Amino acid sequence: MSCSPLDLKDYFLQELPSSQRVKLEAHVKTCLTCREELERLQLTGAALFSLRDEEIPQRIAFVSDQIFEPSPLRRWLSGFWCSTARLGFASALMLSASIFFAAIRPGPIVDRPAVATVAAQQQIQQQIQQAVSNAVTEVEARQAEKTKQLVAYIEHQNVETLRSVRWMAGELDANRKRSQVRQMAMYVQPGESGEVK
Repeated sequence: MSCSPLDLKDYFLQELPSSQRVKLEAHVKTCLTCREELERLQLTGAALFSLRDEEIPQRIAFVSDQIFEPSPLRRWLSGFWCSTARLGFASALMLSASIFFAAIRPGPIVDRPAVATVAAQQQIQQQIQQAVSNAVTEVEARQAEKTKQLVAYIEHQNVETLRSVRWMAGELDANRKRSQVRQMAMYVQPGESGEVK
């Protein structure tokens, strides 16, 4: 028998008919090269069978796939709008709800909004009047304080001015007296002989 690797591979994969299989087993017992080749095939097979089976991917996912993939909300909306049954059901549901709410709503009420509006306007007017009176009170209090400060300042200035006027009057009076004394002194000057002019 010839040493053909194809025969060993077929034997290992159990694709040989039983008559050729018996002949190959007898040959492997006598041929060292074929026996080593068969042992290598068996080791490779054992290694392959120890790996777990994984499903082959249909296509390679790219990094940009997540960017261009629509959001879950968009996918749901596109699925909803593309389905005529769902769209029809939603339309019927909305129509039913509007009919139901129209049926349970009481007749037109005219008096309630008018009364509520008048009450709200009165309340708003009261709040405005209260705010205006508070603002006026605050302004009057500030004005009274400023007036009080101004009056105190003017009184202080008056006291200072009065003190200055009194001092000036005193000085003026003193100057007048000095002037009189000088004039009198000029009239009463003793002459060379001791006579008064």
